[in-house]
Parts: sequence; structure tokens; C-alpha cells
Amino acid sequence: QVTGYLDDCTCDVETIDAFNNYKLFPRLNELLESDYFRYYKVNLQKPCPFWEDNSHCGMRDCAVQPCPSDEVPDGIRSGSYKYSEEANNLAEECEEAKRLGAVDDSLSKETRQAVLQWAQHDDSSDSFCEADDTDSPDAEYVDLLLNPERYTGYKGPDAWKIWNSIYEENCFKPQNVKRPLASGRGESFIYLTKWVSRVCVEKRAFYRLISGLHASINIHLSARYLLQDTWSEKKWGPNVTEFQQRFDEVLTNGEGPRRLKNLYFLYLIELRALSKVLPFFERPSFQLYTGNKSQDAEMKHLLLEILHLAKSFPLHFDENSFFAGNKKEAAKLKEEFRLHFKNISKIMDCVGCFKCRLWGKLQTQGLGTALKILFSENLIEKIPESGPSYGFQLTRQEIVALFNAFGR
Repeated sequence: QVTGYLDDCTCDVETIDAFNNYKLFPRLNELLESDYFRYYKVNLQKPCPFWEDNSHCGMRDCAVQPCPSDEVPDGIRSGSYKYSEEANNLAEECEEAKRLGAVDDSLSKETRQAVLQWAQHDDSSDSFCEADDTDSPDAEYVDLLLNPERYTGYKGPDAWKIWNSIYEENCFKPQNVKRPLASGRGESFIYLTKWVSRVCVEKRAFYRLISGLHASINIHLSARYLLQDTWSEKKWGPNVTEFQQRFDEVLTNGEGPRRLKNLYFLYLIELRALSKVLPFFERPSFQLYTGNKSQDAEMKHLLLEILHLAKSFPLHFDENSFFAGNKKEAAKLKEEFRLHFKNISKIMDCVGCFKCRLWGKLQTQGLGTALKILFSENLIEKIPESGPSYGFQLTRQEIVALFNAFGR
């Protein structure tokens, strides 16, 4: 059912599928497996700035909020005898989620030395996201290939609370529109759909980007679901039922296919940003520095190939329709955009599962970097071919986040 044209774009689903599946994704995947792009520095210990976080998630391994250990009876924790079935299930769920959601932060010795050198190549100029303080003693490099985005056991009220906050606080939404995730879904979605069709293109786009991000995350959880968990092996794979609950037209009162179209919209926005940022990466002075000269040169060549491919896409989203009206109004709206998005990046510090927090932070920073690029077009055009680029700068963090978010 997801076919044909996307709203607010001249592009259609089929063109994107063919371009992505056969041309872009195989190259992008190879790039993301390289050393420069697989290591991301993140602070998973930042406290939630919006509400009192009563979970025990600060513990190195604890992955979910619903299971503070003091609520689990002692007998269950010590394993000496069993309490009620319900308490037992809670303890088991907690243990499972701890195991699944723990972040593997092991890095090889060579990598540790290489990452020290990367830090010297970072200049901080983050604008759309609340940047992690990467100098903080709590910030650590994580290998994204060892920590894939997949089902972690993080679900229920705490996971709902995160998405509710994102939609409720950050989507320019009038008060009389019920939030997308409220119970009694059908009615609230009809309201929301009517509202989305009425607002200006910028606010509609902002909502669709958040919805697209939400769809992307849910697709990964459904595609890499824990299907079998025995002492001999763990088996991850597609869970069709889980996918249908989130995207089937009938089960979601017609909303599912629209969510998937919003994912395509997100793809177009990030693809457009990649096509625009080419001059920054084309400069001879820009290096994907890891210390391995031949691999660095090879990866830069692959990176430029991907960016040229992005530029060649025939039906780009036209961001000139953004902020094109009255200059004063446009500036105000752009600033609202920036602040709303910053808030969303802060909400990621409230996610109870560390692995979900890792991917949430990375993907919001990636989208924030894409927006920063689209809003800096004039600065990018003025980048000198040699020497430093003072007007427009991307840190290594932003570069890694941008490409990995697009990879998702």
C-alpha cells in the first residue's frame, strides 16, 4: 500500500526504492563498516533533564526503567524461593532487558590510540542538537557494529512516555489535537491528520520527520527481534506480527502506510543534505583520519562516490520551499525549528535502555546535522577549496551521526 507520490514532494516511492536498493545502500553499508564510521562517542550517563528518573538505569548494565531492583522481592533476587508469578515475571523481564540492552563498550588497543587522534580533528559547532560533552569522563567510544539497533526488551509505559513527550512538546501542535499515542487511537489520528494537512509546509515537515524517525526505529526493532533465546543460541530475525501492529493499514486505522511514507520523506531530507554538503568533503584538506593511510584514502574515495551519487538523484526534495516567505517570519520559524529539535535531542537522555539511548542520540544528531546542512547552504557555497572552512564546520561526531542515521 506504500506506493506512488509523497506529499510535499515531486518524488515517488518506487524511484527511491530502486535508487536506494541497487545503487546507494550497498556502497553506504561498506562505508559504515569502516573504522572511521563505526566508532561513535557518546555519554550514556547524562541525567534526564525533564522529569525525575527513578530507575536504576545509571547502573552500567541496567537497560530498562520498569525494573528498579528494590521493587523485586529479595527472595527472587537471591533465587532461594519464588514469590508470586507476577513478581517472578517482572524479575525475569528485568534480567532479560538488562542482558539485551547492555552496551558492549570493548575496544581494541589500536582503536583506543586511533580515537585519541580523532579528537584533535574535532571542532565543536553544534547547532541543532544538544551536543554530548565528549570531553566528559562519562563519554565513551562505542563500536556501533557490536551494538546493532534491535529489540532490547525496552517497552511499556516508559517507552511510551518518551514518544509522547517528543510528539507532545515538539511538534508545533495545537492543544486541542490529541497526541498521536493517546489511547482511543482512531479518533486522535483523524484529528492529527486533519491538523497536519492544514499547517504550513515547514511545521508539517517537522512533524513528518519525527514520525519518519519513529517509523525507522520501529522497523529496526521488528526486523531484528529476539525470536529464540536458549542456552545454546540466540536467534534474531523479522517479527511480522510486531511489524503489522505498527504499520498495517487496518490495525492502525489507516495510519500505518502514512508512517511509512514519512520514513521516505525523512530519507529524502537526509539525501538532500548529503548532496548539498559535497563541497565540504571534496576539499583536499579534508581527511577521514584513522591513521591507516591507504584505508583512509580508499574510504574518502568511497565517501565522495556516495555524495556524487546522492547529488545525481533526479527528484530531490526542494528545500527552497522552506522559510521562503516573509524574512522576519522565516527567521523566527527557523529558530523555533532549531529549539524544538534541540529539545528532542535532550529527551534522548531520558530513554531508559542504554542501547536504545545510544541509537536515539545518534539518529537525532544525524537528522540535526542534516538540518544544519540544509540551513547553511550559503555558507557551504563559500567554502574555500583549500585552507580551513570557518563559516561552516562539521565535527567528526556529526559526520559519523549523519551517515549512520542515513544508514538506518
